[in-house]
Amino acid sequence: MKQYLDLVQNIFDNGSWQDNRTGVRTLSLPGAMLRFDLQQGFPAVTTKKLAFKSVVGELTGFLRAYRSAADFRALGCKVWDQNANENAQWLANPYRLQEDDLGSVYGVQWRQWPAYKLIDPQAPKGQAQIADAISRGFAQIGAVDGTDGQPSGVLLYKAVDQLRQCLDTLIKDPGNRRILFHGWNWAQLDEMALPPCHLLYQFLANPSKKEISLCLYIRSNDVGLGTPFNLAEGAALLHLVGRLTGYTPRWFTYFIGDAHIYENHVDMLQEQLTRTPYEMPKLILSDRIPDYAVTGKYEPEWLEKVEPSDFALEGYQHHAHITAPMAV
Repeated sequence: MKQYLDLVQNIFDNGSWQDNRTGVRTLSLPGAMLRFDLQQGFPAVTTKKLAFKSVVGELTGFLRAYRSAADFRALGCKVWDQNANENAQWLANPYRLQEDDLGSVYGVQWRQWPAYKLIDPQAPKGQAQIADAISRGFAQIGAVDGTDGQPSGVLLYKAVDQLRQCLDTLIKDPGNRRILFHGWNWAQLDEMALPPCHLLYQFLANPSKKEISLCLYIRSNDVGLGTPFNLAEGAALLHLVGRLTGYTPRWFTYFIGDAHIYENHVDMLQEQLTRTPYEMPKLILSDRIPDYAVTGKYEPEWLEKVEPSDFALEGYQHHAHITAPMAV
């Protein structure tokens, strides 16, 4: 994980101090990239202990489209507690339902993206468009009245499972360059305890080599706490998708828009810069999870069936644990 330390040093050398919504200043650098060959190991930070149980707990919660901090806690992940219950803006938000509610966060967007179509039934091809939408899983949920009080449009809706669509495409059309999902929903940003930071995931398959790679774009990344967590989570997701579609994980490219270090994380990161990284560990997926390359049977329902215990690190050496506060 020398790449991670190089990023930290780059921010210390070239970043600029900025104010932000949390009230804790950041040393920020616009534009950064990390790239890992997953055949050489798993990108777990070694200059401190990675909270791996929390990482895979969160990932499992996302796969199940959870929106409650209580559900994440039950999976061994407590990172959402503060955003659910100590974020003043969210506490005053009318879309917050109850204690521990997070709103329409990551997993909801991944697995239940709200898709709408407004179609004019009187248009030349309006009826054909409505029939096509219904054939693709949309349901008519209402009509929109025009200025004369007459219906001017038919409103249709369906919840899109973006991640499942990615797996389906990897099976049916692996050369497709549109195998991606994202979490930035303008219509629902005010319905979330925290707008998504890791936004866009693109899977790229190499059918001739049976390899799969992932490009992940993160709009804003807390390099002290968020980057190690998100790196491990993205790599674990790629391993799972590879297992379910018959591909070996290869390249994981990690793009950051605003890469920043919080002022109260400076000591933690400077300490890590004095430490020599260990070799990267290996990720082991449980034999419970079916391997499409072995069985030839496509079982995407395992996206919801996996448990945190299905992920394990082999040969993980790390330096002493360091704690730091999370900015909310």
